[in-house]
Amino acid sequence: MAKQNDSTVTEFVLKGLIDKPELQLTLFLLFLGICGVTVVGNLGMILPITFNLKLQSPMSFFLGNFSVIDLFYSSVVIPKLLGNFLWEQNIISLPECMTQLFFFRVFATSEFYMLTVMAYDRYVAICSPLLYSATVSRKVCNMLVTGVYNGNFFIIRHSFCWYSVIHHYFCGIIPLLKLSCSSTYINELLLILVGGFNVLATAVPIIISYAFILANILRIPSAEGKFKAFSTYGSHLTVVGLFYGSIIFMYFKPASSSNMAQEKAASVFYSTVIPVLNALIYSLRSKDVRKVLGKTLSMRYGPPQVSSQNH
Repeated sequence: MAKQNDSTVTEFVLKGLIDKPELQLTLFLLFLGICGVTVVGNLGMILPITFNLKLQSPMSFFLGNFSVIDLFYSSVVIPKLLGNFLWEQNIISLPECMTQLFFFRVFATSEFYMLTVMAYDRYVAICSPLLYSATVSRKVCNMLVTGVYNGNFFIIRHSFCWYSVIHHYFCGIIPLLKLSCSSTYINELLLILVGGFNVLATAVPIIISYAFILANILRIPSAEGKFKAFSTYGSHLTVVGLFYGSIIFMYFKPASSSNMAQEKAASVFYSTVIPVLNALIYSLRSKDVRKVLGKTLSMRYGPPQVSSQNH
């Protein structure tokens, strides 16, 4: 590992999630299980939506893209996290570190905007059902998703000191800012401004959309209908709240005043836990996906065999 000046820093050491060797194997198995559920859950959404003609509605299209984002989003972080539990010293090169930072920012920002698109889709479906097909056409869906993948992100320039140990389990912006030899004021300001724009540009439409959805739900005459509607959209709002809450906690404060243990906990939550929750919630909540998966499994393994005996 280089130690002289910023021009010779070519790699970093990731300190990992915790410094307790006795918990490394347990945490490795835990996060390996989370990784497996995330992959299976998201592929369980992506494959049926991609290849089944019955799942070609706008909402299914958005769910499929949301699963793609979640799959790659967690894949940016989890491999290095698992490596931290296996190796005593987990080294990451400077290009690999910058690549991880770049894609983490891209997929995190894309998740913001995809949640907004999905909220808009539900708003049109509930509040203007007669105009839904025209308003959320295939062309509009493609335009919205293209905009999601071209969301706002920025690259910050670093001048690293010889001390190139990252006290984190991946190359995040805040841990890297702590290694900067120069002033981080401009980078912190950009982080707040760009992050604030992304949060406001996505959170405000979500709030407005669900305010109108709530107003329509409250007009449903039956209590059963209201409960069904609340249970359907309450889960989505919970995911939105947890994702936005953890992101705001991480980035809307000066890096110098951050507590690393709290940052790691928040990072684990929005980079590994939320993707697996999303996969479980949306796959279990989507009736169409459940039906297609059920039919696929029935065709693959056949219906249950009931043996009969003549007495």
